[in-house]
Amino acid sequence: MEGFWRVFEITGLAGFTVGNVLMDVVGIVFIYLAIRKHYEPLLLVPIGFGILLGNVPPVMIAGSHVFYTSVTNPDSQMYFLYYGVLKGIYPPLIFLGIGALTDFSYLISNPRLILLGAAAQFGIFVTYFGALELGFAPTQAGSIGIIGGADGPTAIFLSSMLAPELIAPIAIAAYSYMALVPVIQPPIMKLLTSRKERLIRMKPPREVSKLERIMFPLITFIICTLLAPGSSILLGMLMFGNLLRESGVTERLAQTARTSFVDIITILIGVCVGCSADAATFLKPDSLKIFALGAFSFMIATASGVIFAKILNWIGPEPLNPLIGAAGVSAVPDSARVVQMVGNEEDPSNFLLMHAMGPNVAGVIGSAIAAGVLWSVLA
Repeated sequence: MEGFWRVFEITGLAGFTVGNVLMDVVGIVFIYLAIRKHYEPLLLVPIGFGILLGNVPPVMIAGSHVFYTSVTNPDSQMYFLYYGVLKGIYPPLIFLGIGALTDFSYLISNPRLILLGAAAQFGIFVTYFGALELGFAPTQAGSIGIIGGADGPTAIFLSSMLAPELIAPIAIAAYSYMALVPVIQPPIMKLLTSRKERLIRMKPPREVSKLERIMFPLITFIICTLLAPGSSILLGMLMFGNLLRESGVTERLAQTARTSFVDIITILIGVCVGCSADAATFLKPDSLKIFALGAFSFMIATASGVIFAKILNWIGPEPLNPLIGAAGVSAVPDSARVVQMVGNEEDPSNFLLMHAMGPNVAGVIGSAIAAGVLWSVLA
């Protein structure tokens, strides 16, 4: 029996807890949603499997618990992979890839759409005060509020700077709500608009010159980082990636940045974020509060974008379909696709996708600026 007990102790069964079971279920649900429902599979599959990896139970060796896959165990390989999350290294690299993928011409052709991207960030600051009311420290509240930007890399970056102890629940919440964009946004969009408004047709965007495409990332970076220096690393990598795309002389670099490079970083960040969600650190009351606040932030951001689009219709010369305001959250390109989907339900011949991409990419810029402001003020 003594020999049997020694063998039992070096298996994971000895340290397997109810919490591990619950987190394994969460990981499997993420993988199911990715495969069955196609909810952000490039994110949810790595995160889901990372959760399974992070909840491998400890083994008793020489009287001590050994965690083979813990991101806090210096003897674990995951400890070193997680360093890129903990120190905010992976998010700027993701932004480089996003910049190389993004076409800003729809925003350049109609500059007032950037106001919709700015309006959608209202949810971030409302949630900040809500988190303070629930007892979170200012640095933690700022990190929680950024979930409303629907930008996982930005949420990870800001929490790594201000509240590293909350990276796991904040990152999981941010990516979860990004994946659930097609579920969360349509009811809010329909509630805040009339059928007449949803049928509005917008003028086709004007053609944008190559010079405008090249100057946009340069001018945007200079202006935004002068106003919010804290956003310089995120916006810098975003605009650098876009310059690689638009310059016309660095196609090899742009192709690498928007394909294999961003895919590698996405795998690393997804697995590491999931692995950080072990039962001991994740299953706490604060995690539930973060998920509730994140949902609230996301809904407020969606509503703010739609409402501000309606305001612009009252004061602007050209009508906007207020549905595109919902794309101001920076879940690129999913929120723009949701705008197209909701608009098509009313009029299948009304193509809103290209118009929605304007506020959608503006939301990426807006969330990075919001993160920079919060970092500067709260650090």
